[in-house]
Amino acid sequence: MSLPSVVRQDIVMHFSRPPSLEDVADVANMLRKDLPLEISKLCEDLELSFEDIPDEALCLELELETPYELLAHYRKGGEISPGIQKKKTDAHDVLILFRRPILDLWCETNEDLTTLIREIMIEEIAQMHDFSEDDISSFLRNR
Repeated sequence: MSLPSVVRQDIVMHFSRPPSLEDVADVANMLRKDLPLEISKLCEDLELSFEDIPDEALCLELELETPYELLAHYRKGGEISPGIQKKKTDAHDVLILFRRPILDLWCETNEDLTTLIREIMIEEIAQMHDFSEDDISSFLRNR
């Protein structure tokens, strides 16, 4: 599904400085409504969160060499950190998007920022819900 050109221009095309956390949040929240049906059904209770960069604890837990390796992280409602479950879940699943790594990838690929964030969201949600690589590729091709 293509996004209206006015929306794309308002959000992506008129930056005189790097997109802020709020800009990335606006794009992601707009895209949430237009994810493939199989993915959007999984997002009804999904909270979106935005950070500049993964914190040191998450980098250590995921054994990252650099925080720029992680574009997004899906955390189950019962997790307090990767692999550690709460005894009682009191939170929704959270998809955290990391602005600085996303912007680095955006600069490297020269891809449309909206398209890039959409792909990151689809891949992270689909992988967390055990979709096959073929399914994920299909989701990314169909707009």
